[in-house]
Amino acid sequence: MSLYLVADNGSLGCVGWFIVILSGMFTLLLFPFTIWFCLKIVQEYERAVIFRLGRITDRKAKGPGIFFILPCTDSIVKVDLRTVSFDIPPQEILTKDSVTVSVDGVVYFRVSDPIASVANVSNADSSTRLLAQTTLRNVLGTKNLAELLSDREGIAHSMQFNLDEATDNWGIKVERVEIKDVKLPQQLQRAMAAEAEATREARAKVIAAEGEMNASRALKEASIVISESPSGLQLRYLQTLSTIAAEKNSTIIFPLPMDIISHFMKK
Repeated sequence: MSLYLVADNGSLGCVGWFIVILSGMFTLLLFPFTIWFCLKIVQEYERAVIFRLGRITDRKAKGPGIFFILPCTDSIVKVDLRTVSFDIPPQEILTKDSVTVSVDGVVYFRVSDPIASVANVSNADSSTRLLAQTTLRNVLGTKNLAELLSDREGIAHSMQFNLDEATDNWGIKVERVEIKDVKLPQQLQRAMAAEAEATREARAKVIAAEGEMNASRALKEASIVISESPSGLQLRYLQTLSTIAAEKNSTIIFPLPMDIISHFMKK
């Protein structure tokens, strides 16, 4: 919950109320000339925080539209309620696994409590910008390079939660945080590319080896089936001759009966 001081009816003191009454009488005596100093207008997207003799007069900011103030004793501070976005400058960050990277982002925030944004912090916009830079460093310092590259959405949500919690007392609501870019050193990029290429080559070799192993098993099973049927072996032999003759007609083939070869092998 936001913390700020609000004056009640008796907080001005005797001297304060005397000055307020004197200012009111002065306003009535010079009416209608003073009406131009009493009427104030704020836009639909703005709110006005009124200070009377240095104290906030109400628990709720005025506006939008027209309202009255007392001249000489009242002063107003206008607060813009529209969503503001800003870029976080690139930050050189050392990750958990000792890799230096440059990271930038963008933050979207708005004022949710005008009184707190005026009374609790001197410059809510500038303070939020500086806090976003330090939060980016703190959050990314607990991540390694792989998490930084693959989990940007989770990092953005973590930053948003930390920022929103820290700026709650300032009347600031952080709506969204996005990580724009992660820049790696050129040497690290080349090393990662070489590592990825080596990994792909190793995977390709494993796949080729598995293919050779499966092919050898299939050939072994085929040889067992053919060895059990001599006629099947002869048919396979003739099929091979037919294939060679169809592809290369200039090739001369001399069929040699398998019985002759087996006769010489026995000797």
